[in-house]
Amino acid sequence: MKPFFRMLLPTLLLLIPTIGCAQEDRTETLRSGGIDRTYTIHLPKDLPPEAPLVIVLHGYGGSADPAAFGMNPTADRHGFAVCYPQGERDGRGTSCWNVGYPFQADMPVDDIRFLDELIGHLHRRYGLSRRNVFCTGMSNGGDMCYLLASRRPELFAALGPVAGFMSVEILRRDDNPHPVPLFEIHGTEDRTTRWEGDLENRDGWGAYLPIPMAVSYWAAKNKCLREQTDTLPAAADGRQVIAHRYTGGTDGREVWLYETVGGTHSWHDTGVDTCEELWRFFSRYVQ
Repeated sequence: MKPFFRMLLPTLLLLIPTIGCAQEDRTETLRSGGIDRTYTIHLPKDLPPEAPLVIVLHGYGGSADPAAFGMNPTADRHGFAVCYPQGERDGRGTSCWNVGYPFQADMPVDDIRFLDELIGHLHRRYGLSRRNVFCTGMSNGGDMCYLLASRRPELFAALGPVAGFMSVEILRRDDNPHPVPLFEIHGTEDRTTRWEGDLENRDGWGAYLPIPMAVSYWAAKNKCLREQTDTLPAAADGRQVIAHRYTGGTDGREVWLYETVGGTHSWHDTGVDTCEELWRFFSRYVQ
């Protein structure tokens, strides 16, 4: 091999997407809005080009730790990539997503821009799909899903908030004509993100809608014509889940709500396999 090509080869190898070989979780950096943002990416073995991408957003004070969610085994079984971005710190010094809480008024970070740029970056770097992109999140990450549904729904094939809420501000500012399928999983005894909502802003997160009302809003926006309610088989721990499915929407779109009776503020204590159920919903919209 000529000296020039020996020098060039390592650079070329770095430019080739690494999909198709076994991957460990990798933590990388992307500059967005003048800030070096970090994320962890999981690429299952033998992932094909244009594979789906699921973005998982941590909760308030959380971190981009795959072990906290357990999504990687689901990705390995079903063949999609998972990205765990890291939120920046607010004025309290707490890692979060900037969704417009009252105490985030002076937070300059634009997380919508970051996630938009992250999707494009992962498409270019790893050859992942731009069309089959999904986002889920826990708590503050779930709130971010509602903000994305309102501000940039065209980026996603579907969204899946867990223990998240839709603020009154998002509702009143939502003039985006683009509907997006949505699936909320929520416990009725959640004392952090209340099932009954908090229209008076008693807890300081800002006024937000009752969870069934928020989900009904997205069902109406997707023009769903039918509602089906089923009680799922009880979980091993006895948790009962009532599945509310709004169907018959535009282009076959659906909106789901899993009501975990007695469930608390949790990703895992939902009465179902959260990761598997999220992918079951997302996979309906893979093109």
